[in-house]
Amino acid sequence: MPHLPNFDHENELKSQGYELIAGIDEVGRGALAGPVVASAVILPHPNNLPWLGLVRDSKELDSKKRESLFDLISKEAVAVGIGVVPSQVIDSINILKATKLAMMQAVEKLPKQPHFLIIDRVTLSQCPIPQRGITRGDKLCLSIACASIIAKVARDRMMEEFDQTYPGYGFARHKGYGTGEHLSSLRKLGPSPIHRLYFAPVRNIITSQSILSLKGRGAVQPEFPLP
Repeated sequence: MPHLPNFDHENELKSQGYELIAGIDEVGRGALAGPVVASAVILPHPNNLPWLGLVRDSKELDSKKRESLFDLISKEAVAVGIGVVPSQVIDSINILKATKLAMMQAVEKLPKQPHFLIIDRVTLSQCPIPQRGITRGDKLCLSIACASIIAKVARDRMMEEFDQTYPGYGFARHKGYGTGEHLSSLRKLGPSPIHRLYFAPVRNIITSQSILSLKGRGAVQPEFPLP
């Protein structure tokens, strides 16, 4: 029987006097293109929202269920914040720092200041709010699972828009992750403005194409740093 997300961590923190508890999660950390998106969600607690029993880690839900829960969470949560860090920033500061930056943005965009943060896996050392990083938090904590749904739907919608702006890559289908279709189109078209150039699969394709181009012109392969 799979473990369902619950309010155990929130209940413990409530008993310690914390009122507004924000669950935080990110989506898009392992993608080859597009932003990393984080969400912070403060749920009413205690509550009797009947749909909370349907909440799971966003990866365990199909798109229709995520969309439905996105609307319910957005409507009935005490507060929701979303942070977005684009691919260019990810390339410049690395994905872990970009993930934490997106999480910080999500907290800052909450219309109500939380008293405690519960975060999937990581902690935010630069944030003064008391916090706890929870391994597998998106599977254990309802607040974090709701944040994962908000972040996932928000990012999917962005990638569908990017599919219109940069056609041919299939962003609406694979959402920027490294599927066979995505890698094939990347080899054919080269990187788009939203690709993460420092991620190995993208970097390797750029490098191989540069080498083939040089060989095709009869040039000697130079020694140069990878992008």
